[in-house]
Amino acid sequence: MRIFNRNIRLQDVTVLYFTALAALMVILVASYQAPTNAVDVSSLKSTPSSPLPPLPMPFRVPLDPRGELQLAWNISYANQEIYMALKVAQIRYGVVLGMSDRGELTNADLVVLWDSGTKSYFGDAWSDSEGHVSLDSQQDYKLIEAKQKTDGFYLLFKRPFSTCDPRDYLIEDGTVHVIYGFLDQRLASLEQLNLSRIHTGIQRVLMLRPDTPSPTLPPDVQTLDVVAPNVIIPSQETTYWCFIQKLPENMPKSHIVMYESVITPGNEAIVHHIEVFECSPDVRDVPEYSGSCDDKMKPGKLNFCRHVLAAWAMGAEAFYYPPDAGLPMGGPGSSRFLRLEVHYHNPLLISGRHDASGIRLHYTPSLRRYDAGIMELGLVYTPIMAIPPKQQTFYLTGYCTSKCTQTALPSGGIYIFASQLHTHLAGHGVRTVLVRGGKELEVVQEDQHFSTHYQTIRVLRKMVNVLPGDVLITKCTYNTEDRSKPTVGGFGIMEEMCVNYIHYYPRTQLELCKSHVDPGYLQKYFNFINRFQGNDQCVCGEVSVTEQYSQLQWDMFTGEVLDSLYNTAPISMHCNQSSARLFPGEWDNQPVPVVTAVLEKPRYPCEGGAVPTSQPLTPPV
Repeated sequence: MRIFNRNIRLQDVTVLYFTALAALMVILVASYQAPTNAVDVSSLKSTPSSPLPPLPMPFRVPLDPRGELQLAWNISYANQEIYMALKVAQIRYGVVLGMSDRGELTNADLVVLWDSGTKSYFGDAWSDSEGHVSLDSQQDYKLIEAKQKTDGFYLLFKRPFSTCDPRDYLIEDGTVHVIYGFLDQRLASLEQLNLSRIHTGIQRVLMLRPDTPSPTLPPDVQTLDVVAPNVIIPSQETTYWCFIQKLPENMPKSHIVMYESVITPGNEAIVHHIEVFECSPDVRDVPEYSGSCDDKMKPGKLNFCRHVLAAWAMGAEAFYYPPDAGLPMGGPGSSRFLRLEVHYHNPLLISGRHDASGIRLHYTPSLRRYDAGIMELGLVYTPIMAIPPKQQTFYLTGYCTSKCTQTALPSGGIYIFASQLHTHLAGHGVRTVLVRGGKELEVVQEDQHFSTHYQTIRVLRKMVNVLPGDVLITKCTYNTEDRSKPTVGGFGIMEEMCVNYIHYYPRTQLELCKSHVDPGYLQKYFNFINRFQGNDQCVCGEVSVTEQYSQLQWDMFTGEVLDSLYNTAPISMHCNQSSARLFPGEWDNQPVPVVTAVLEKPRYPCEGGAVPTSQPLTPPV
C-alpha cells in the first residue's frame, strides 16, 4: 500500500500545512475566548459614591465555619425577586454559590465568579449528576455591582423566585440548602470546574421571610437572658449542650412579647441553633445541670423539660408576638425551671473556645389581651406508625379532626401566627393544611426541603383562623433509601416524628391534637401480610409492634398495602387537654377526614401568574 504519491507538488503540501495550522489556531482561540453568556466583571460601571449594598440587607448568615463567606439578602415580593450580597473576606481565584434540593453538589443551581487568568467573569451556571459545571444558556442571576472594599470583596446580584428554567432552583417558602465553594485555581473555561474537586460546604436558611414591620415593644419591657454559663465548646463536630436555669423567685405571671439570640462574638459560625424549654409544672424541683444533652448520667428530670418557649436557628431574626398576645411565663401553676439547649457545629474541631450564647427573653408584667399557646399537630409518638425501608418517598399523615376542634375551640376559633415543623433524620418535607367543609382552604406551613438540622419557629406571612369544626392535616415526607429495616415512630433520632408546633391565640385547653392508625386495623394488616408471605406461625399481638414490623419481608407490595392502610383505615385521636387527659368523648376508631378539593399550586410570573404577596397579621376583632 502506497502512503505517499510521488506526484504531489510542494505547493499542495504547503497549502495543506497552513490549512491545518489555521484550523488548530481557531480551536485554540475558541477554547480560550470569553464565555458568551457570562458578565465581564471589570466592564461593570462603578459608582464609588454609592454605598454597597445600595439597599438594606436585613437578613444575613455566615456560610463557612471560619466566617470568611457571608451572605445577606432582601426580598421584593412586588417584583418576585430576591437581592443577594455575597461578601468574601479574601478572594483568590473565585467563588461558587448555589442551591440544591438537599444540599447536594450535583444537579445544583449555581452562580460563579471565576478568574480566567486575564479577566474575571460572573455567570449563572449549573452542575450535572457528576458535579461538572456548565454555564447556563439562560442567565437569570443579574450582577448589579462587584467591588473590593477594605473588609472584603462584595458581589451584589439578584434573581427571580422562579425562572421557569428547568435547571434553576425554585425559591419558595421553607428551608433553602445553600452550597458554597472556593476556587483554588484559575479557569480558562468554566467547564473545567468540578465541584467535587474544590473546597465546598453547606448552610441552611429561610430565604423568604414575612415583610411585615416589627411591633413596638411596651415601655415596661424587661429582659431575661437564658444563656450558656461560659461553656468551653468541645472540640468535636456536633455537641448539644444543656443548661438548667431558674426563673427569678416569686416571678408574677408575665407575657413574653419578643425574644432574640445572644451570640458570643466570634462564635457566629459555630452556634448552629438554640432552644429554650419550660419544664413541667408537675416536677417541683429540677437539679442544676450544665453538660452534654446526650450524657447518659444527666438528671432524668431533664426529660420533663420539653415545652418549647423559644427557638432560634442560624440566620433567624428576633421573634415578635402579635400586639394583642404574649406567651405566659411565671406565676401560679407554671414551672420555675427552664432548660437551654445549644447546638454547636464545630467541623474544624476548634478547641478552647468559650461560649455564653443563648436566648434573650423580652417580657412584660402588663399582660396583653390574650395568652398565646402552643399546640402539637401531626402524629402521636408511637411505633404504630412506620416507614418501610428503601423508600425514596413515603408519606405519613396526622389529623386534627373536626370533632376535636368542635369540642375544644372557642366559637371565634384561634389564630395561628407561627409554627415550628419537626421530624427526625428521615424527614424531608412537612405540610400542614387547613380544611373546611372537605375543601383545602389554605396552607398553614409547608417546607418541602425540610431538614432536622435546621429547625426554628417560623412566623406565618398571613395569620390563619381555625374555627370549630375545621380539620388540620399534617403530612410528612420521608426518605429511607439508606435503611435496611423499617423506621418506627418514637423519640429516638433513628425513629421518626411528624409534628407541627403551632403558635396561636387565644390560648385554649387543647394542647395536643394528633392521631395514629387504629391498632386493631394494623393487626389485621400484619395478619394479612404474614399469610400472603406464607408465614403460618404469625405471632401478631404476642410481640411488640416494632418487632412485628421488623419480621415482615419488605417489598413493594408490603409497602403499598401499608400505605393504603394508613390512608383508609380508621384512626385513634389524641384530643388532649393541657392536663394530658383526653377531652370527654369517643376518640378511637374514628374515620379519616375526607378531602374533596385540594389547593392548586400558585403560578409564578414566568408561568403567567403571580404568587400572593405577604399580608399583615390581622388580629381578631
